[in-house]
Amino acid sequence: MNAKEKEINLEQVAKTQEIDFVNINKKIVDEKNNIIAGCIAKMYCWNVIYIDILWVDKKYRRQRLGTKLLNEVEKIALEEKCSLIHLDTFDFQAKDFYIKQGYEVFGVLEDCPENHCRYYLKKKL
Repeated sequence: MNAKEKEINLEQVAKTQEIDFVNINKKIVDEKNNIIAGCIAKMYCWNVIYIDILWVDKKYRRQRLGTKLLNEVEKIALEEKCSLIHLDTFDFQAKDFYIKQGYEVFGVLEDCPENHCRYYLKKKL
């Protein structure tokens, strides 16, 4: 976002946090310090969190590592008085996982990529 876009946005909605963008990055490592799961998220100027990536290595899936990472981000969200977390995922990724974690679908982009859907999910805190 450039300075002009930021200025236009802030004219419309008051900023609710001191720093415009706060990175929230979490990782889980194995005994050899290899990253086996991670999350890249950002809290932006209205105390809203966007989860960009939540990833678990195939060998470590079904061990609740994704849930652990998501819980850590949600804990930070509550500490920072965030009211909303949102993310997107594809039909071949983790839509059902997020729904089980209390997220709800608020939008679907069909044929993105072709013959697949991209789901937009949110969770009110």
